[in-house]
Amino acid sequence: MKKGEIYEGTVGRFDFPDKGIIELPEGKITVKHALPGQKLRVMINKKRGGKAEGRILEVLEPSSLETAADPCPHFGSCGGCTYQTIPYEEQLKIKEKQVKDLIDGVCESYDFEGIKASPIEDGYRNKMEFSFGDEYKDGPLALGMHKRGSFYDVVTTTDCRIVNSDFCHILKTVKEYFEARGTGFYKKMQHIGYLRHLLVRRAIKTGEILIDLVTTTQEDMDLTPLTEQLLKLELNGKIVGILHTLNDSLADVVKSDRTDILYGQDYFYEELLGLRFKISPFSFFQTNSLGAEVLYETTRRYVGETKDKVVFDLYSGTGTIAQIIAPVAKKVVGVEIVSEAVDAARENAKLNGLDNCEFIAGDVLKVIDELKDKPDLIILDPPRDGIHPKALLKIIDFGVDRLVYVSCKPTSLTRDLVVLQENGYRVEKVCCVDMFPSTANVETVCLLSRKP
Repeated sequence: MKKGEIYEGTVGRFDFPDKGIIELPEGKITVKHALPGQKLRVMINKKRGGKAEGRILEVLEPSSLETAADPCPHFGSCGGCTYQTIPYEEQLKIKEKQVKDLIDGVCESYDFEGIKASPIEDGYRNKMEFSFGDEYKDGPLALGMHKRGSFYDVVTTTDCRIVNSDFCHILKTVKEYFEARGTGFYKKMQHIGYLRHLLVRRAIKTGEILIDLVTTTQEDMDLTPLTEQLLKLELNGKIVGILHTLNDSLADVVKSDRTDILYGQDYFYEELLGLRFKISPFSFFQTNSLGAEVLYETTRRYVGETKDKVVFDLYSGTGTIAQIIAPVAKKVVGVEIVSEAVDAARENAKLNGLDNCEFIAGDVLKVIDELKDKPDLIILDPPRDGIHPKALLKIIDFGVDRLVYVSCKPTSLTRDLVVLQENGYRVEKVCCVDMFPSTANVETVCLLSRKP
């Protein structure tokens, strides 16, 4: 197989997150964004170490699983979702098998508890980062998600299914406002332009909405008329804050050099499992609030008895897990590298009347040697890339009897499980929780115990 060659074949094996494998007499081709059972025409676009990767040119025959009656109108062009054409029950089966296959590859025996569904399939996301751009070079202004496989092109997603309709009304209003004024978007290569991102966060439980327009400092616009238009919208929820974030970073990320409040406040409240959380525009919070309750109830069950115990919550974010565990623990110590998240965790602990939580700002790898408390058990909830190898060995050195590992990327989890098992731990049980319907992502909770 050579780069540029075109082949036809049917996707057989399907690996996490959405990698289809086509097996031909000439060899195997890995194809991203494929679905199991699809017959595809693909072009070889990469060759690495004898392995071929292909790009989809045409879907010749759909998968037999693609029977969903009413997929999102943006599906296919928008890069946000993978499984819109597959019924939810089948999506769960795909994710469950992918995770089990990965765990089976590194563990000989354990209790696999299957997958738990998200309480809702549509409108579940409480946060979206929309990008300004165009659908094609020099085309009209677009605001929404990046096109599948594109770093530049943007699809205007006014009918997105995985968010509440409030998101779509806000997006449409903002797009039309700047379109009418001929305002340009920030062009990543030339580093010129004004409009960068629109961040919208909406609590599922309280209905509170926070809107943040992210721009460069290359223009000085009066945003009062836009603010007034947004406040006149008839929404299911209630706007509690409208912000303007200035960002001149060269990187295509949502970050703040300075944030001004145009209306209301720079935070909103969400509720989980009877606790209340104050969330700022850039602080981490699970994007599926109802799914997070399922995830954290599963985590709490795996943690088990915590009376009179000291619990470490490493990679603690805004301290959600720590605060769910705290009422029945002696003490919970959370460590998180994002200082804003630590500030939020401390404030939320006070808000919930919890005085046995300590939150420390810093990299787990560096802070772990300075912790004064000795843990009885440890909860790990690292970012997608998993735990730094040196940090993992330090965690193992604590010698706790139980570890609960919450993972948003099962391939990173299995890599870390190999090290944990080599150093005296065994996997007791594993459960998947689907926090991201219509996408290829899934959360996994794993309980490990120290071998006698």
